[in-house]
Amino acid sequence: MSGIHRQKTGCLILRLGLLMLLCLNLCACGLFQTQESDPIPADARKVVKTAYNQIGKSYRSGGASPSKGFDCSGLLYWVYRKNGYQIPRISTQQAKVGKAISKKYAREGDIFVFKVAQSPRGLHTGICMGNNNFIHSPSKGKKVKVDSVNNIYWKERLIAVRRIIR
Repeated sequence: MSGIHRQKTGCLILRLGLLMLLCLNLCACGLFQTQESDPIPADARKVVKTAYNQIGKSYRSGGASPSKGFDCSGLLYWVYRKNGYQIPRISTQQAKVGKAISKKYAREGDIFVFKVAQSPRGLHTGICMGNNNFIHSPSKGKKVKVDSVNNIYWKERLIAVRRIIR
């Protein structure tokens, strides 16, 4: 390799390095945002508000309306539908809808999926309301409520976060 070739290669590497530093600085300044740090969409906030307004409604197996009560997947199905989003009715299908998101980037309106039983259908779903809290319809004899994903029971069972509203 000639001296001129080495000089051009070194110059190119230097330019690429400077370009990378420039990009890193722009990202640090917030000019480029990742999907995870984007502002929370208004529709996501509406989903949370709709779900929040159902707190206190009774659990009902197979239920998917405020008048009859909700099971976990019925609550999500009704809330998203009320806000113009079509998602599946069954929790095993809700666990696959939308885009998979890292748990650390969960935001308002995302779906939390929990593994609560050993059977393939042993899933439970809730709606993330931010600050590690979620709204869900827990089980027979209970009512729609807010729980923390930091609660040891839920923390150990959280297996996925799905994003419907981008």
